Amino acid sequence: MRSKKSIYLTLTAVLAALYAVGVVFLAPISFQLFQVRIADALLPLAILFGWPAIIGLSIGAFVANFFGGLGPVDILGGALANFIATFVAWKVANNRGRSRVLLGVTLEILAVTLVVGTYLSFLFGMPIQVGWLGVLLGSVVAIGILGSTLLFALSSRRMTAMLRSYGLAQEKNTVKG
Repeated sequence: MRSKKSIYLTLTAVLAALYAVGVVFLAPISFQLFQVRIADALLPLAILFGWPAIIGLSIGAFVANFFGGLGPVDILGGALANFIATFVAWKVANNRGRSRVLLGVTLEILAVTLVVGTYLSFLFGMPIQVGWLGVLLGSVVAIGILGSTLLFALSSRRMTAMLRSYGLAQEKNTVKG
């Protein structure tokens, strides 16, 4: 019998590691004012996995931003942005249908854009609108297109049944179509 606590802890660690490695591996496009953080495609998974994804993706941003060279503001700000984005999306969309999932993903894009775009504009000495635009464009691609595609793929009946058999998805954490 698998312990639910150990499964959730493992999922948290795996998501943190995937996020951090994805950001660091793609550093040239992850740490600029105009950025596309491909690892942000993992953020919508908080709607499916809940707390393990919220915590894991926040820790992943914290770790990844150590390698960005932008200092404590980016390290703490990126983790906070991921925490706010994933928590809000999970609360808004959890088991409430496709339109609420899309609203949750949209709120993730906005949260990341506002938090990260604001502090990056100050760190790079650019107008705040430029910071917001730079992060927004990348977030639409990573979170909106790639992330929602990944979420819906993992939310298919077959995948949900497989995830549930491993204790990773529960009925209350599925995405209804």
